[in-house]
Amino acid sequence: MLENKYEQEYWAKDQYVMGIDEAGRGPLCGPLVVACCVLPINYNNDDINDSKKLTAKKREALFKTIIADAHHYEFRIVSPKEIDELDIYHATKKAMDELSRSTNIHALTLTDAMPLKRYDVIDMIKGDAKSISIAAASILAKVLRDHIMMGYDVLYPQYEYRKHKGYGTKRHLELMDEYGINKLYRLSFKPCRDRQLKLF
Repeated sequence: MLENKYEQEYWAKDQYVMGIDEAGRGPLCGPLVVACCVLPINYNNDDINDSKKLTAKKREALFKTIIADAHHYEFRIVSPKEIDELDIYHATKKAMDELSRSTNIHALTLTDAMPLKRYDVIDMIKGDAKSISIAAASILAKVLRDHIMMGYDVLYPQYEYRKHKGYGTKRHLELMDEYGINKLYRLSFKPCRDRQLKLF
């Protein structure tokens, strides 16, 4: 069970908490997906946990539950182009900052290790393993990004995105060598940049 330190503190005062997390900082291609989630006060669901600790089937089921139960949720989908322009850290920070300001219904924002330098924002190391609000956001972000990558798998089946979701696995790197890179790739990431240079 998650400790939910800040949820307990703020819910006791009848105030909302927003959790923010992302999926897709590490992959070589595809978008970064950032999600926020405001759960109902005193909400409880023992199945909600860090998305990386859950099976894909469990994440899918919880995605539907969270969408149905949440007081508020929202996404930012950051393109490879914007990631290249800002760098992955600042692209993530910008999206999280936008989401933290997207509604006035919350009293506190919790992020997973992303400092936003505002009095009403707390960044937590491994927050998705400590806070139900961040964990819920992590599930929303992960499932939506996986769905996007499975859609790209239909458009570009030769890259096998359904299997590796854009991460730099050995097989993915082999496919990049074989087929080159397309518009989904982050050219500021070294494996992509190196392969782009080979085209010239």
